[in-house]
Amino acid sequence: MTSTSARPDVLIAASLPPHLSQRLHEHFNCHDINTLSEAQLAAIAPSIRAISSKGETKVTRDFIARFPALEVISVFGVGYDGVDAVAARERGIEVTNTPDVLTDDVADFAMTLLLSTARQVVHADRFARSGEWKKGPHALTTKVTGSRLGIVGLGRIGKAIAKRAEAFDMTIAYHNRSPQSDVSYRYVADLKTLASEVDFLVLSMPGGAGTRALINAEILEALGPKGFLINVARGSVVDETALIKALQEGKIAGAGLDVFENEPNVPEALAKLDNVTLTPHMASGTVITRTAMADLAFENLQAHFSGKPLLTPVPR
Repeated sequence: MTSTSARPDVLIAASLPPHLSQRLHEHFNCHDINTLSEAQLAAIAPSIRAISSKGETKVTRDFIARFPALEVISVFGVGYDGVDAVAARERGIEVTNTPDVLTDDVADFAMTLLLSTARQVVHADRFARSGEWKKGPHALTTKVTGSRLGIVGLGRIGKAIAKRAEAFDMTIAYHNRSPQSDVSYRYVADLKTLASEVDFLVLSMPGGAGTRALINAEILEALGPKGFLINVARGSVVDETALIKALQEGKIAGAGLDVFENEPNVPEALAKLDNVTLTPHMASGTVITRTAMADLAFENLQAHFSGKPLLTPVPR
């Protein structure tokens, strides 16, 4: 093993899974931002050659500028909206993420949220446990098979969601920055139109400034009182205040949410609603997938410092 002094200095800028943190500490000279004072961070800043972070971790232009020797930013996650990739590229700093390895789990979970919300599984569980069933049957719920699905963001995950939806004989349409040539699903250029034409609107687009609050009051109004919103993208893509109002007033039928605007803080008003399914940003949270993500995040750094091509650089 390389001596500590010869190892590249890596700043751990987020709370990382133990598997990844352990591998980083074994191979690099690691500095955890959560244990450093401002003075300590300033003292080591000139030696930092890599940053290990999560997709939502704020790695801004000003933050990047603090590290003159920075060469690479490795993101644990498929999304990297917290990283100012433009600022990084201007400095010649590489940015990597962990796509593909989590596609199946996120797509599985999108369908889990869709089914759980439509069939009111969480509410029904409480209904059965509490003894309410003795007073009469549970209220009727919404059929999924044969319904209309709209996907916002038809990338790897969006296509995997669509593939699963086909098994439920769902009619599939999508909204994207541009039509996809390798699919037969109907492309809808106007998001509001798509929302008005579907029973379930599933969000799987990237976060960031370009999609912030894309799902607003107008889109929710178009989705309508029989429509459901499912979000496995980023909390930032939904106007959370507008969503709460729409749910409270019955302007949409329900929502399944794995992501929130200010995680891990879930608005109390949202938590009180019965027509939502809430989960703690766990769509990729299986042992196999999180281990594979950690391995890929580490291997990108290892490849960089070994002079080898990066495994998964983000698109330029």
